[in-house]
Order: sequence, then structure tokens, then C-alpha cells
Amino acid sequence: MAKSRYFYCLFLMNSLINIINYVPRELIDRRFAGALMSVLIGTIFGTLFVYIFTVLIAKFPGKGFPEIFYSLLPKKLAKTLLLLFAGLWCVAGGVTLLSFVDITLRFISPDSSPYTVVISFLVLVCICCRFDSLSILYGLEIILSVTLPLIIYGLVKALANPDFNWDSVLQVTTYFWHKPDLMSLSAATFSFSGYLNLAIFNRVFHGLKLKHVWILGVEGLSVLLLTFLVPIGYFGTVAIDRHVYTWFSTADSIRMENFIIERMLFIFYFAYLSLSLVSVIVLWHGGLELLKGAISSVKKQSPKAERWKEWSILGLFSAMVLSLMGLDQYELNMFGAWFLQIRWFGEMFIIALLFYCYRKVRRGSL
Repeated sequence: MAKSRYFYCLFLMNSLINIINYVPRELIDRRFAGALMSVLIGTIFGTLFVYIFTVLIAKFPGKGFPEIFYSLLPKKLAKTLLLLFAGLWCVAGGVTLLSFVDITLRFISPDSSPYTVVISFLVLVCICCRFDSLSILYGLEIILSVTLPLIIYGLVKALANPDFNWDSVLQVTTYFWHKPDLMSLSAATFSFSGYLNLAIFNRVFHGLKLKHVWILGVEGLSVLLLTFLVPIGYFGTVAIDRHVYTWFSTADSIRMENFIIERMLFIFYFAYLSLSLVSVIVLWHGGLELLKGAISSVKKQSPKAERWKEWSILGLFSAMVLSLMGLDQYELNMFGAWFLQIRWFGEMFIIALLFYCYRKVRRGSL
């Protein structure tokens, strides 16, 4: 049985990982068109979604989506929903993996073969995501304990740097009252989406109770503001348009005069390499279990047959990533933007579906 702190680990992991995904780019593109307002509204909606979802899924202690759906929904509908959600989890992990492959090639090793890099990552992810849920949570906690101090150190160095231009930040705040659009709201709410991992990891939680939910809102808001404003403080309100991965460009601009490694980029890359890979492992573990639930049979299978099933599913996930390696930078950004919007509507649907399941259980117990 997992303790409640592991839920905070899942939430924090997802919140931090949005720095390398497409969230900063989408918010910065709308810095004069309601990005700050979308951060505020996204924080309110995100915190509300976290609270509602955790309260609802706590009514099903020790159960994941497969167990909940099969017990309360028609079998064919349950299978269809599990297939759809498995695809969403697979794409979520794939988007993070593709982003980090591109970052590695741009900032660390431009002469490496893209397929060598992605296959190396895929081998590690596929091996680790077959571990049981509790082991993955233990690993996540260890990775966070190592990477979080490095990320905080990078943030402090960025904000304390004399090259940081607060006038650019203040200029962006003057556009606070501009009306946000759907894309910026979808990007802002992604920082709070870590709770969705309970779709599978709720199996190891029994009687999950969150205390001080407002802390999650404050943390999510802080990460969003830092994600959005710090690169603008370094590159200005206009020049920021020239950078694709704004935070890695920012880290590459920071020097550490009194440290063994002079360039902040290498520390930042190590921290986010570890965090990105564990994020993909968590997401693909969820996708693997959801897809196994969708194609499960009544007849119990042998351990060998179960292993073949798992490797076949992971081979399918890996093929999806490899098929998207041919996308150029513009197409990859468009793919990420579409994913952010689909994910947000998917979250609303999942919460509504879980509420329906809870109502059905409550009527049956009356």
C-alpha cells in the first residue's frame, strides 16, 4: 500500500515536466494575448479538477480504471474506453520522449543519429515500465529527491542573475486583462494533470486523502509563472520568439563561476533527462495496464504469454514514437499543441465518467 505522499510525487513530476513540453511555447506565443489570464484561470480549473478527481477515485480504494469500468459499465463500452485512454497515455509519453530527443540533438549531441538516441531511450523506458506500480512510485520518489534540488538551484541562479531583465516581465504583466484563448487554457491546465495517473496507480492507494489541496494550486501556479516569465526576463518580449525550447536556451545562458561545471545547461539537462524518462515510464506503465485491461481474457494466461502480451503492447507504443520521428519542428509543435487540447477535453470526460460510476455505485448501495 502506498502512502499519500506518492500522489504528491506524481503531481509534482507532471508539473515540473511541463517546462520541456509545449506549454512554455504556447504560453509565450500568446504573451500579448491573454497568457497571464489563462495561467490564473488554468490554476483555478486545474486545482478544482484535482480535488474532484481524487475525491471520486478515493471511493474506489485499490481499484484502477479497468476494475472500475468492468464492474459498472457494459463490457464492450469498458473495452472501448480503456483502448481510448490507453492511446491517450501512450501519446502523452510519446510527446515527452520526442521533445527530449529533439532537445538532446539540439543542445547536447547534434552529431548523433536521432534513431540511436530515441532507441536508447525506448529500451530503458520499455524495460522499466513493466515493473509493478509500487516499485515505479519508489523510483519516482528517489529521482525527485535527486533532481528537485538541482532544478531549484537552477531557478535561483536564473532569478538572481544580473542579466535578468525585470522590465520585460513587467511589460508582459500589462497585458494581464487580455482575453485568453482555448489553446493557452489547455496549456496552462497541463501543469495539474498528474492526478490522472491514479487511473492505474490507485490500485496501490487505499483510502487516499489529500490535505491542504490549496498547496497544489500554489505549486502549480508558481511553476507556470516561472515557466512563462523567466525566459522572457532573459531574452526580452520580442527576441523570445527565436527560441523553441525556451528553458534550455535560458539554462545555456547561465554560467556558474564557483562550480565544477561552468555551464548550467549540463546540470539542467541531467535533471530533466532523469525526470523526463521517469515521466514516460509512469505514463507508459499506465498505458500498458489500461491496454492489458482492454484486451484481457477471462481465461488466466501463463506468465510467458503475459510477458509476450506486454512486450507486444510496448512494441506498439515504440512503433508509434518511431513513426513520428519523421516530423519536422513545425509539425512536431502542431502535434504537441493538438495533444494539449485533446488532453484537456479528455480530462473533463474522464471526470464526468468517474462521477457517473460513483453515482451508479451509490444508487446500488441504497
